[in-house]
Amino acid sequence: MGKIKSKTVKRATKNLVGKGIAFGEDFEQNKRILGNEMPSKKVRNKMAGYITRVKKQERENALKVPEN
Repeated sequence: MGKIKSKTVKRATKNLVGKGIAFGEDFEQNKRILGNEMPSKKVRNKMAGYITRVKKQERENALKVPEN
């Protein structure tokens, strides 16, 4: 079984990424960007990890070129 993120983490991540904040594929960098604005370390780390995963997926999807 995979690790499941809560709806709260997914929803907040989607909102932050949609605002145009410069998140990347590095967990530590994303964690620093989120900083002290998160209610707890646990939530901050979950969100930073999920953002990292989403950004990596976006990069992989952009690299896939449909073959005709």
